[in-house]
Amino acid sequence: MKNFESAKATKLELFNFKSIPTQTFWITSISFFMCFFAWFGIVPFMPDVVKDLGLTPDQKWNSVILGVAGTVFARLLVGKLCDKYGPRLCYTWLLVLGAIPVILCGLAQTPFQFLICRLFIGFIGASFVITQVHTSLMFAPNIVGTANATSAGWGNLGGGANRLGMPLIAAMVIGFGVAEAEAWRYSMIFAGLICFLMGLVYFFFTQDTPEGNFKELRASGTMIPTKKDQIGFMKVIKDYRIWILFLVYAACFGIELTVYGTMDDYLQNTFQLSRITAGNIVLSFALMNIFARTLGGYFGDKFGKSKGLRGRVLFLSCILAVQGIMLVAFSGITSIVLGILFLILFSLSVQMAEGATFSVVPFINKKAIGSVSGIVGAGGNVGAFLAALLLKYKSAVAEKAAIASTEGLAADAVSAAQSTASAAAVSSGYLLIGCLVVITAILALAIRFSREDEEVSVENADMSLENLIPIKVKNES
Repeated sequence: MKNFESAKATKLELFNFKSIPTQTFWITSISFFMCFFAWFGIVPFMPDVVKDLGLTPDQKWNSVILGVAGTVFARLLVGKLCDKYGPRLCYTWLLVLGAIPVILCGLAQTPFQFLICRLFIGFIGASFVITQVHTSLMFAPNIVGTANATSAGWGNLGGGANRLGMPLIAAMVIGFGVAEAEAWRYSMIFAGLICFLMGLVYFFFTQDTPEGNFKELRASGTMIPTKKDQIGFMKVIKDYRIWILFLVYAACFGIELTVYGTMDDYLQNTFQLSRITAGNIVLSFALMNIFARTLGGYFGDKFGKSKGLRGRVLFLSCILAVQGIMLVAFSGITSIVLGILFLILFSLSVQMAEGATFSVVPFINKKAIGSVSGIVGAGGNVGAFLAALLLKYKSAVAEKAAIASTEGLAADAVSAAQSTASAAAVSSGYLLIGCLVVITAILALAIRFSREDEEVSVENADMSLENLIPIKVKNES
């Protein structure tokens, strides 16, 4: 779409705040963090919500499923919108409009209202796509994998940091005299207001590319859309590689969401840990996003430099296979020490696989980065949705059987039987999911690039900032 060489950053200089790519990196990462913080902000309060609104077990599970279902549609849509309007306006509107269901969630009075809010809150999960598009527009091919992975990893921290942050916000409002039973409501309202404010920050302090915004670049003739540059969405989705990456991201990010969402109860039921201890263990693994996802993008760039685009795919396939093997191993472990060891290895490999995926995405179709990112990103939520359905089904069947077999016994005995049955069901679910991840890793090897794409990637491997001087081309009428 652009008819000049773009002065993208060739280094990720985190403290060079005079650099437009660096400024954008920080703002988009923080915005992503806040979106995930608000998206999963209700998780620490679910016991309070169940009690306050009277949610049934099915409604509780449905809230989890709806929370990721809404994101699928949003990611598909926002990717295409980024290609058309630019990431700046898309992120601004996502943050401003996405703040509304977050705030309304704190005002819900019935289970139905709560479930509807959970569905629309899921839309802010599309923030991931915009962040990936924006960093792809700001950073050169030799560093784009690392930049994408780091911004995504640090943004993903919001999904774990809320386990500490939301209770702290609740404690703060309780300190101002709010009833403890109502604290979860004020916490959600507070998170929504922060998202709204970040939308204003995004509008006033970012731009679409290092050279300026899409609208101004088109108006000035610097960015001239031609028929050759206009890639139809239908043409984009016919590329088989996008759908393989869709499955790959379903197998890494989707499975990470589901595993972390069910791990608290699994650790308590399998290893007899307290809720607080189990929660802290899960939180510690979520915090690995600080570096693990970056490692995936970093090694993707390194393999890309030494072995071309094929090298990026090979690394992605290998690390995804490791992830699947670690989950299979973890599913059969009954020792807490070995369990934590394999959970660490799973957490490291799954986050590296996510980073490696988006070290490949920018090279699939450079004229439709937004659409490709949206489709692949949606795969993560489809994976989470299907995995959650699988575990819900297996757990429900096992618990009903346990209740039937303990009919007439004391309540404690029934509860213990339910916990044991649920743990066994989730364990078998993890085993099945791990095997599917390994199969997906093998399928990833089918991703191929043309000889021309490989040659271009080799030329870009050793790019330096001096090579990237903008050269405006006159518009030939």
